[in-house]
Amino acid sequence: MAITVFIADDQAMVRQGFGALLSSQPDISVIGDAPDGAVAVTEVKRLRPDVVLMDVRMPEMNGLDAARLILSAGFDPPVRVLMLTTFDVDDYVYEALSIGASGFMLKDAPAEELVRAVRVVADGEALLAPTVTRRLIADVTSRRSTTRRKPAALSALTPREREVLELIARGMSNTEIADRLFVAEQTVKTHVGKVLSKLDLRDRAQAVVLAYESGLVTPG
Repeated sequence: MAITVFIADDQAMVRQGFGALLSSQPDISVIGDAPDGAVAVTEVKRLRPDVVLMDVRMPEMNGLDAARLILSAGFDPPVRVLMLTTFDVDDYVYEALSIGASGFMLKDAPAEELVRAVRVVADGEALLAPTVTRRLIADVTSRRSTTRRKPAALSALTPREREVLELIARGMSNTEIADRLFVAEQTVKTHVGKVLSKLDLRDRAQAVVLAYESGLVTPG
């Protein structure tokens, strides 16, 4: 079945351009779009897409507030939200990941990166553009070092689970982690599931934030 996508952006050219690009892919179908966050929330609840491309800054309701409402709705299967930004370093990134967004990417990223991003997010993975992701999270969390938390559950992780969490935080996919640890990809998926369960996290994006906040992974 095709991956269904909804695009929320206040610029018509962005909606049309991204829509045309994604619709040209055999495994992706764009089922709707919205010019602001309020409309996006209403339409996403009605259409239940697999992935929402959500601009951070929009009129009526910004992308963060819209994403928060969508992600707290408890859709089953879940609706994944991929945040879009025009800024290279943006404080919104931290909040977006904290509320459960599956990742973010810059609007001027190459077309093939956007297509890959949609596929990766639809498959339940995160984050996108690992190099940019690591730099942005490191930048934001290093400036919020006073809010670091060390959840007690972190001590409940096995050494291998902690290792997997560190690699997730460094932007690695399951395949890359499997190659690094010389194990099967299914074994990695099992470890990731246990990490998320023990730390009471929604997805990999929140795992990345927690890894930086707790000091398990340090910026740089």
